[in-house]
Amino acid sequence: MKRLFVLIACFLCLTATAQTPVWPTQPVKIVVAFAPGGAADQLARAIGPALQQALGQSVVIENKVGAGGNIAADFVAKSTPDGHTLLMGSGGIFSINPHLYNKMPFDPVKDLVPVASVARVPQYLVVRADSGITSLAGLLADLKAHPGQRSFGSPGVGTSGHLASEMLLAHAGVKAIHAPYRGGGPAVTDLLGGQIQLIISSAPALLPHLKAGKLRAFGVTTEKRSAELPDIPAIGEIVPGYETNPWNGMWGPPGIPKDVVARMNQALAKILAMPEVQERLRGEGREATHSSPEEFARIIARDITKWKKVVQEGNIKVQ
Repeated sequence: MKRLFVLIACFLCLTATAQTPVWPTQPVKIVVAFAPGGAADQLARAIGPALQQALGQSVVIENKVGAGGNIAADFVAKSTPDGHTLLMGSGGIFSINPHLYNKMPFDPVKDLVPVASVARVPQYLVVRADSGITSLAGLLADLKAHPGQRSFGSPGVGTSGHLASEMLLAHAGVKAIHAPYRGGGPAVTDLLGGQIQLIISSAPALLPHLKAGKLRAFGVTTEKRSAELPDIPAIGEIVPGYETNPWNGMWGPPGIPKDVVARMNQALAKILAMPEVQERLRGEGREATHSSPEEFARIIARDITKWKKVVQEGNIKVQ
């Protein structure tokens, strides 16, 4: 009799296992924290078709815009933790926004689970080609000689371009006036028109003007030179200790099963290793990256500390 009970118990366990649904069982929604056509949106749409094939389910891209990415992140943080709703966002949501906003609708560390980093976005420091300045050292000397008389543009207060510029000024011990814009395009337009003197921005907005000889790049913000523009030095080569590396990644809500995180992480690893995906990302000014969830969490924690210092020392606030 005892043996019969054991056999029945084993049968029930096997039956339950067989009936456990294998993720995903429905379309996977990737919530993009920024507007259509932006960096995070382009990234989601670049990997979407391959991700759909890898998962065997439809992948739906949905944009939820506002509050520097907080609206989308809050939506995912409060979604059902079954792995069918994920966030595609930027590092700023986690490492910058908590220091800019007086009140956050979610806890970036506790309320979202890192899945993987997906790409990094090298940014470049540029001036007008006819500015008369021919090097980063020359630019810093000019800023030092004219404290508070030169201005730098950015896509807005608290954006990665804004904070990358503030970090440079702090490291170099110089001053300039911040001119925030509603997006990177208008900032570049005013740089070309001479209304501002410099800008730190990502490659897509700058490359046409660099190729046309209208702008001159003095440095890239990443630790090492970019493979796409290897002749441009890393800013850290001239300003020791300077490095900023904007990135995009994917997160899930708290309580998302670990096996779902692992499977999505593995799928992203394969997709980001595809030559066609890497080529597309390079064409959009990004570099494919991949990390384990644990490594991604460490990257986030590091950047939280880094940007807290920049925001506090610069007394930067969202109006």
